[in-house]
Order: sequence, then structure tokens, then C-alpha cells
Amino acid sequence: MNADSDADSDDDADAEFPSPCVDPDIVGDLVARERRTSGLALRADDPGRTYSYYDFITTSYKAGNVLRYLGVREGDEVLVVPEALPEPVLTFFGAAQLGAVTRFADDVGETVPRAVVTPAEREDDFDLPPGHRLAVYGDKPTDPSTTHWETEVWSENPAIHPATVTPGDPLLAATGRTYSHAEALAAASDTVADADLQTGTEVFVQGPLGDPEVVTAGLLAPIMTGATIVFPGPSETPKRATAESEGDDASVVTGTGQPGGSALSSE
Repeated sequence: MNADSDADSDDDADAEFPSPCVDPDIVGDLVARERRTSGLALRADDPGRTYSYYDFITTSYKAGNVLRYLGVREGDEVLVVPEALPEPVLTFFGAAQLGAVTRFADDVGETVPRAVVTPAEREDDFDLPPGHRLAVYGDKPTDPSTTHWETEVWSENPAIHPATVTPGDPLLAATGRTYSHAEALAAASDTVADADLQTGTEVFVQGPLGDPEVVTAGLLAPIMTGATIVFPGPSETPKRATAESEGDDASVVTGTGQPGGSALSSE
């Protein structure tokens, strides 16, 4: 796969989307090998980048392997600077397959993460202690100790990770607590049901990834149902899905209290 074009550059009218993932136990179930198809899993409109389900799932395996190379293991925290780009999403799904915990945040908090993944322009903002690693994407790093995300991901073998992950394991750190795979998937399932998400639906991510409800509604729910995650361009106003606009071209606004939102308890 070419790192510049990512995946299919044109929408394919005959693209095949995976069937919905019914009753998944862990996030890794959403990216099983048999769900690799030609339909779009992710579209980032501002940079004009797309990933088919085949490329999205394969690259999530590679992203997880890069995190393992950086020393990430079960229970470790990975801080991902939230951007409306493929790299944060793929890192999140890769970390989930390792049993690691993703925190979408702009800065390191009280707990120093095992690894940080950030755009290259913010490389100098992170000074991690020994044993903790920094990876950047976009431009190549200026510090030789910093990992270049694209270089490592494109060269990685897309092998399934040896980690054992259970539904009760933590997946996401946000709002002062962690959310397990089971909690996040339950919230995503609620979104699928409440918004009547269909295979091939475009799900527009409108809120910040630091909000766990945006993660469950905007990232997990569409992949669960075989829909498309969309980061719209700054001038794009997505239409809302209605009873009159059902079909593959219907869109759902997420993360702003609109259809497609989810409800996660912060208690």
C-alpha cells in the first residue's frame, strides 16, 4: 500500500462492506481478518485520504506491532494526540489489540504513558523519561531516538498479536477514569441501535476524540456495523440520517448530541 495514497482513491460503486459484527467481546473482534473488504472504513476529507476495510484492518495490525516494538504491552497507556486523521484511529485500534489503554489528549497527564503518538510538528513538546517512547507521523522526526510512524508501519508484518485481551480489560482512558472493552462496545452497540446505522452508512465525527462518547459513537460504532468513519472537511456540513434518507449514502452526525451519540457513564 502506498503511504501517500493510503488506499482506494476513488469510491467504488460495487464496493463490498463487511457484515455487522454481532455481539463482539473485545475491540479486536471488529478488525477480524474475515472483515477485510473493499468498502471504505475510513475517510479523512481534509487531507483527502481513505482506507478500505482491507487496508484499515491490515494497517491496524501493523500499528499494533509498531506499538509492541515501542515496548507497549497489556495494560500500558498509549497517549495519542487527537487529530482528524487516520493515524490516531489506527493507533487506537492497534493498541486495543494489544490490551493497551489509549488516552486521546494533547499533553502528558499525571501518568507518563509508555508511548506517545503525535504529529511531527509537536515532536519537541514531549520529553519522555527513559523506557518511554515517542512516535511521530507526517514529517520525519528530527531526533534519531524518535520513531517515524509511517516508516515503521509500512515495513511491519501484519501479523495478529499474541496478546490475550478480555472484555473487562481497560481500553480507553478519559474523563478521569478508564472504560473497558465491554463498556465501550456496549455504548457503541447502543449507537448502532439508536441511530439505526446500516452497512455502508457514512458516520461523521464532529466532536473531539478526547470525549469517550465520540470514540464509541464515531470510531467503534461504524466499524462494528460495517459503516464508514468520516472526518469531514472544515467546510462540509453533513446531512443527518432520517427515515427519508435511508441507504448507503445516509450520514449520521456523532459526538455533538445528535443522532449517533452514545451514553457512557463517567462514574
